[in-house]
Amino acid sequence: MKKLLLVLSVALFSSAAMAQDGGAFFNEYTKAAFYFLAVAIAAFGGTRAQSNAASVALEGMARNPSAADKLFVPMILGLALMESLVIFTLISVYLI
Repeated sequence: MKKLLLVLSVALFSSAAMAQDGGAFFNEYTKAAFYFLAVAIAAFGGTRAQSNAASVALEGMARNPSAADKLFVPMILGLALMESLVIFTLISVYLI
């Protein structure tokens, strides 16, 4: 793992260290790549959290069917809030 981090850091920052113009590593193309990486990480985290929340809520409903009415609304609200974080990340990428 340490070797991988070393190779990645050398690959990312060696062009900036050896550049004549002061190192223009973060041009518009690398910024776009990092923005799309941020959206991918946010989407992965959002879907992971949503699947976890839905799984726990459905398990609670299966164990106690009379609590389904009490669990449904908070589950939907939690899923909506998790999805909004992913949408905010997507919007912030396009605004920047």
